[in-house]
Amino acid sequence: MAYYMDQAIACAKQAAALDEVPIGAIIVDHGQIIVQAFNHRELDQSATAHAEILAIQQACAAKGSWRLTGMDLFVTLEPCVMCAGAIINSRLDSVYFGAYDPKAGAAGSVVDVFSLEKLNHHPQVIGGVAQAKTGALLTEFFREIRRQKKLRAKASNSAQNEL
Repeated sequence: MAYYMDQAIACAKQAAALDEVPIGAIIVDHGQIIVQAFNHRELDQSATAHAEILAIQQACAAKGSWRLTGMDLFVTLEPCVMCAGAIINSRLDSVYFGAYDPKAGAAGSVVDVFSLEKLNHHPQVIGGVAQAKTGALLTEFFREIRRQKKLRAKASNSAQNEL
């Protein structure tokens, strides 16, 4: 499990290098990583370009089916409601996620979509996998964004004061 989450973390770092929120996802089929993805929301200017959605799309294309039974998803952040719905609809067997998301998490933090009894599929969900690593990656990313924002504001104020 640690190996797979480390691979998802490597994907998340690729996202961060492109100024995307560092969320990475991989899908594993019988022990083999078949796809890797990371957030593309800024790159694609698409609200749906989450790492999980992109990984599911790639896995469906690779398998030639929308049913991903027998496969597992590893993602660095707790899935949101949209991604939880895609996970359920794609019939993934298991979801392993890193950091919990207290603002948008749909695996128990805000709501638990996976436990809704009336839904027709219930993957196994295990949260907190490599939570310290995945949480630190996100914390550092947003800390740097805030730092850059303060620097820009300070530079702007200095320029206005010189006028």
